[in-house]
Parts: sequence; C-alpha cells; structure tokens
Amino acid sequence: MIQSQSIFRAAVIALVVSAGMSGASALASESKKKNHEVARQALLRKEVLPLTQILAIAARRAPGEVIEVELEDAGGGRLKYDLKILAKNGRVRELELDAKTGATLKLEDD
Repeated sequence: MIQSQSIFRAAVIALVVSAGMSGASALASESKKKNHEVARQALLRKEVLPLTQILAIAARRAPGEVIEVELEDAGGGRLKYDLKILAKNGRVRELELDAKTGATLKLEDD
C-alpha cells in the first residue's frame, strides 16, 4: 500500500512539475499536446513501458522520491525515460531507463 501511494505521489509530482514548466503561450500548449499524443501513441504501439512500470523499476534501482520524469529521444529511433530522484541522503540522482525495456542506461548523482 505504501509503495503504491509513493508511486502515485511520484506520478502526481511529475505531472505538477511538467505542468509548471509549460509556457503560457498557445504555442507551448500546442507543443505539449503534440508531445503528449506522441507519447500516448508510443505506449499504444508498445514502444514504451507504462509510467507505473517505470516508477516501479526506478524504486528498485534508485530508491527515493521521484521529483521529475521526462520521456526523451535517446537517438537511433529509441526513447528513454529520464528521472530525477531525491535519495534519502538528500542527494538528487539522475536515472535514465530505456523506455521499451526498462534497462538502466545511466545512474549518477546530479
């Protein structure tokens, strides 16, 4: 139960951070909608794992509070999840996961 609450909280934080970073202009809003649709289509085509799975993988590989999640181009036609995680020791860690497989691409202190 605590694990699922933590995952839900992390997802909400990621959405709030993402929403807070969006610009006020209509152009920024349209770009965000397009990016959201691209991500949704990738999920439907099974090119990316769902965020809930990614957060569970992140919790095992880098325990702490997820403070940011981004889906980015990893090059070569692949996508990656870039997560920022606040560790229990107060340090921010950056975890990059292959969006399709969940494999760790990078884990380091930010």
